[in-house]
Amino acid sequence: MSSPDDTRSATIPDALVTAAHRFGDREAVVDGDTRLTYNELHQRVRDCARLFIANGIREGDRVAVCSPNTHHWVEAALGALYAGATLVPINTRFTGAEILDIVRRSEATALVIAGPFLGTDRLAALREAAAHDGETGSPADRPVPGIPTLRTVLRVPLGEGLPEDPAVLDWADIPGYAVRVGSGELDTRLTHANPEEPSDILFTSGTTGRSKGAMSSHAQSLGVAEAWAQLGGLTERDRYLVINPFFHSFGYKAGILVAILRGATMIPHTTFDAEAAFAAIESERVTVLPGAPTIYQVMLDHPKRGDFDLSSLRLAVTGAATVPVVLVERMRDELGFDCVLTAYGLTEAAVATMCRPSDKPEVIATTCGKAAAGFEVTTVATDGSGAPTPPGEPGEVLLRGPNVMLGYLDDPEETARAIDPDGWLHTGDVGVLDKHGYLTITDRIKDMYVSGGFNVYPAEVEQSLARLDGVSESAVIGVPDDRLGEVGKAYILPTPEHGLSETDVIEHCKKLLANYKVPRHVEFVTEFPRNATGKVLKRVLREQATATKEQA
Repeated sequence: MSSPDDTRSATIPDALVTAAHRFGDREAVVDGDTRLTYNELHQRVRDCARLFIANGIREGDRVAVCSPNTHHWVEAALGALYAGATLVPINTRFTGAEILDIVRRSEATALVIAGPFLGTDRLAALREAAAHDGETGSPADRPVPGIPTLRTVLRVPLGEGLPEDPAVLDWADIPGYAVRVGSGELDTRLTHANPEEPSDILFTSGTTGRSKGAMSSHAQSLGVAEAWAQLGGLTERDRYLVINPFFHSFGYKAGILVAILRGATMIPHTTFDAEAAFAAIESERVTVLPGAPTIYQVMLDHPKRGDFDLSSLRLAVTGAATVPVVLVERMRDELGFDCVLTAYGLTEAAVATMCRPSDKPEVIATTCGKAAAGFEVTTVATDGSGAPTPPGEPGEVLLRGPNVMLGYLDDPEETARAIDPDGWLHTGDVGVLDKHGYLTITDRIKDMYVSGGFNVYPAEVEQSLARLDGVSESAVIGVPDDRLGEVGKAYILPTPEHGLSETDVIEHCKKLLANYKVPRHVEFVTEFPRNATGKVLKRVLREQATATKEQA
């Protein structure tokens, strides 16, 4: 374990110990009426770890957490790691069947789960899914019959008037269990922690098939967090509104872990609401606000934005397949960010590239930065040849470095497909590297379509649509066409008071794009199907387009 004066931490629990020594009386978490200093957070995490140990959680066990962004998630997740377990975050939007799948595949021995949230009792949904699944072998007295490994369920009190449930532990039970485990046993667990062993298993979104569990070590998780913190210039004076879900690497590694490494204050945001975010920024003097592009777009378009003091904001970090240049410009000019950075990452690598604060505005607006966190970045031809592509030419983005995941949980075949013998992670993203090593993501390989023999990258079309007044957001997909094979269809989310027509959209594109890139179809929508981080699910749009054509 590191000494208190050492700012380098070997494991995540070690990083929390260091934070408590360095930033003890500074606020660590502000969540409504709950305000915890780093000393208080450290103590609560130790108590939560004691509860896990008292209930039989062994070193190397897996603890799943399915709960929204509150102080409970921070305490439970860090408590699991402090007890020597591996953390398994679960998407709070998952159905009971999806939660069941993750808990079973990870062989979790403990589950921390929210009470009723967004109108759903997830524990009840999990039990129902397990009961209907038909698998036997789990004792009836277990908290969820049908999951043999699961011995302990800890319920987060988000709902009012939760019914008594003798099979589960309530949050209020933590102190009673904590006194059963001495400090010596807890500290022994801490000294046994290995920086190279898995700290977490983050499951991919599953939007293109069954989700896969990407395993990362303590050293890797801290490595990407340290790189993010350094490039963002975070200090103990920063106050960080964490809108990104904790179950995602953006909220967990670039959120919780970044704050711990720098002594910043975490302000969890349960579900995104622009007006509530404005109020939090004003009252808590928020300085750091990362998020998906759609978060900023909603804030910019909100009619009450001018009613709040947002002058404390200094840093925004965003990224996606496409970040419109005009959005970056408006974030600076209208939301008042001193620094807007774009970045690129994925579950298997967390943070791979990131802009630098010293980069020129046009670089930040048009790229997602250059290699960070020890990564090498290259691009290769998408035809399967693996031939390197020259600067300025699109190719599949490959990453190599110390922070590439350890592999997929219990899936050596998928791991081998993702990471080649030379250690390169094949991302499935199409990008362009310039001569200075700056990366621009142009699309997912699967999103590219061929129109009249020409490759079309939807992100390029979406960038052009972002320049059309009245377009709040767009998504472009390829749809079948008898003559050209495929043509573009643009889904447009208009601004509140727009007067756009299909002709307006197509004529705008004709002025900026080659003919084969111009969408042939336009559909106006009131919302997009999205995953938990706000990215548009183009797979769903393609399915909708297919269903519409079949009905025609």
